[in-house]
Amino acid sequence: MALAKTVREYPATERCVNGVTHFSDAPQWIYELDNPYLHGVYAPTLNELDVEGLAVEGEVPADLVGAYFRNGPNPVYQPKNRYHPFDGDGMVHGVYFRDGKAGYRNRYIQTLATSQERADGKSVSPGVMGPFDYALSSFGIKDTSNTDVFWYNGDLMTLWYNAGHPYRLDSRTLETRGYYDLQGRQQRRMSAHSKVDWSTGELLFFDYGDEPPFMTYGVADPQGRLLHEVAIDLPGPRLPHDIGFTTNYAILHDLPFFHDMDVLRQHKFRVLTFHRDIPTRFGIIPRRGQGSEVRWFECQPCYILHVTNCWEEDDWVVMDGCRSLNPMPDTQPGEGELASMLAYMRLEANAYRWRFNLKTGEVREGDIDDLNTEFNKSNPLFHGVKSKYSYHQRIPLLHEGGHTLRFTGLVKYNNDTGVHSQWDYGAGVFGSEAVYAPKPGAGRHSGEDDGYVITLATDSNNWKSECLVFDATDIAAGPVCRVQMPHRVPYGFHATWARGEDLYGGR
Repeated sequence: MALAKTVREYPATERCVNGVTHFSDAPQWIYELDNPYLHGVYAPTLNELDVEGLAVEGEVPADLVGAYFRNGPNPVYQPKNRYHPFDGDGMVHGVYFRDGKAGYRNRYIQTLATSQERADGKSVSPGVMGPFDYALSSFGIKDTSNTDVFWYNGDLMTLWYNAGHPYRLDSRTLETRGYYDLQGRQQRRMSAHSKVDWSTGELLFFDYGDEPPFMTYGVADPQGRLLHEVAIDLPGPRLPHDIGFTTNYAILHDLPFFHDMDVLRQHKFRVLTFHRDIPTRFGIIPRRGQGSEVRWFECQPCYILHVTNCWEEDDWVVMDGCRSLNPMPDTQPGEGELASMLAYMRLEANAYRWRFNLKTGEVREGDIDDLNTEFNKSNPLFHGVKSKYSYHQRIPLLHEGGHTLRFTGLVKYNNDTGVHSQWDYGAGVFGSEAVYAPKPGAGRHSGEDDGYVITLATDSNNWKSECLVFDATDIAAGPVCRVQMPHRVPYGFHATWARGEDLYGGR
């Protein structure tokens, strides 16, 4: 099936049948499946657009120069098996800001799996809920590259949550250039939430899998050349989701939420268990250290999806992030074969701080706040050094109507005090992960929150989408401008900001 590239000036038309909203720009097979992650705000779009001069309510700040990019699932074909949002084909949406104007572009990531399915005209790949098929993929399931996105070495890199193959996208056109290979590296796999240090331009990456070595950690220079990679000794297969870094160290995760390899081998399904009797471990390694130099610190059993920032304070390494004490909530009656997926996606987490003493081995940890928030981002100019502000998404719990993962408000934290401010998107309006956009020429000499916070939001009352721009110093005041998207933008995962000096240079 060929995907037409069209330019639309108005949102896609929709109709409601038996309480289900049908979109003209969505694949019609989604309405044959009773899966909430294929309907409403989650419904995929087949349109790929290029639109300049978007309508704006308010004014785009003249000193907002760069682009907001967001990755997410956007399936083309009806899934071969039960659908999980991790299975959707990756699509990147870009909102470009320059000269007080905004433009929009979106493209599918042309992964190997997507290309194969287009050749067959149907879905052939198994998904996260199994059964796994290693004859079709070295991962056993579909590597969608739909999870993460960031600017590195002149282009965008997209990544999959399950340590897939990174892809390279032209940051101006969003066209896929192929695999994103690091010069000198023998393998290609890399996990989502590998990190670019803006102060050095280096890429700090990690990889994990079901066979030894169960984790590797490495560093590449700003030009995409491998500088360092080592194996990390773990007790078995794990599912780490993120890493952190300071000026001198990287922080690796060994978390007690993992699968039983015997079940995977025998039944081709991955069954995750939270082992409450196993401590969470964080391994601190010199940025170019050997595996033998990792120093492990044991903490209360938990799962951590996303790190906010890390830094050094005398003998201490500090890590802010969001902690989950219940990464697999209870299933609910009546949810049938989707029950486990729906429970896993009902994210329960809160802002948290860990402190590790490199001299004594002492660990101190505790809540920053108890509000259910995640998808936490901070000013990337301060990554690796002391910071206090972060920007989270408010996530309603099940008893608050959070049957599916959705973001209902933007929360700004002072992580030193736990004080927060927030702005609700509005009834029936759901946001995306927000990014911090520094002003041109900003650095660590500038105020940490003297910039902008940007997100995408879709209103389920009229199915219109907007890009919201906030003054980072005053989130509670609401957006300083609303950029009207040319079509409905589906739910997605992670976002990033590309600076104008990187994206446009002198052009």
